[in-house]
Amino acid sequence: MLVRDDVETAGAARPRRVWRGRAVIGVSVLFAAGTAMRAGGWEAGPLLVPLVSFTPYFGVAALVALVVAVAVRSRAAIAILLVVCAGLAWFVLPRAIPGDGASGGRALRVLTANLNGGRGDAAVIVDLVRRLDVDVLSIQELTYAVRDRLSAAGLERLLPYHVGRADFRGPEGSGVYSRYPLTERTGLFKPVGHHMPVVEVALPGGSPVEIVVVHPVAPVPRTVPEWAAGVAALPPAPSSGPPRILAGDFNATLDHAVLRRLLDTGYTDAAAATGQGLVPTWPHGRSLPPLVTIDHVLTDARSAAASVRVFDVPGSDHRALFADLRVKS
Repeated sequence: MLVRDDVETAGAARPRRVWRGRAVIGVSVLFAAGTAMRAGGWEAGPLLVPLVSFTPYFGVAALVALVVAVAVRSRAAIAILLVVCAGLAWFVLPRAIPGDGASGGRALRVLTANLNGGRGDAAVIVDLVRRLDVDVLSIQELTYAVRDRLSAAGLERLLPYHVGRADFRGPEGSGVYSRYPLTERTGLFKPVGHHMPVVEVALPGGSPVEIVVVHPVAPVPRTVPEWAAGVAALPPAPSSGPPRILAGDFNATLDHAVLRRLLDTGYTDAAAATGQGLVPTWPHGRSLPPLVTIDHVLTDARSAAASVRVFDVPGSDHRALFADLRVKS
């Protein structure tokens, strides 16, 4: 009787083990498909484009799935997930590993901040400019109201030179404030999205430095094609002429193919180069903590980051990004 009960119990457990094994293999195949999409840059449409932003979290989930696969002893799932985890680690972990850092060159301290349709706290921005000894401030979503509040808080005494265009409300306006004289440039590229001014900063000790304020539209369902066109339209890294720096709200992470193609022209992400590439910048001030990194400072080969820091700005849904750069003469 006991033998028959044991046989029946074993017989009932066997289908459960088979079902678990098949389920884990199915999950591992889904992780493999997602990793292949990231590797190939095949994300498209209103669902996949936002999902790619969460690739670092996808990597953590893949590790959890690998632990489960080991627990159920599914050799096929373990093999698949080992490859998946290795690939995701290759994509993501370098952003948390500091490089050699900047050595020599002229100092250029850049702060970029999206002010959320003018709702960002102007006094906090001016305090950051003062405390960090900022040379250039890149502002997105600049409205007339917040421009006046920045002035009242003393921004123009710290950064007296200004180029840009404010708006009454919304995300359209952008501007650059500088410690050094500015010359506005036109014709460098055709912006797709919001206002994106280009200036040359008369940085002492050598040639001027070119600053591009970046702010394509967000990739919400109806604007994904415009978003992709906006990032793709940004000027490539130059090999001659003034050193070029792109600073702003890219509405894209380092996992988006369109931004990776821009980096492949010769840019370096300042945060990733200093081991800060996984520090999230959006969304701030909501029920969830910041989750993704969409604010960036990119430098061409003639500049490098010594350090990068991120700061909360009350009233804004973005965190401000500060990059202490060194520009070769």
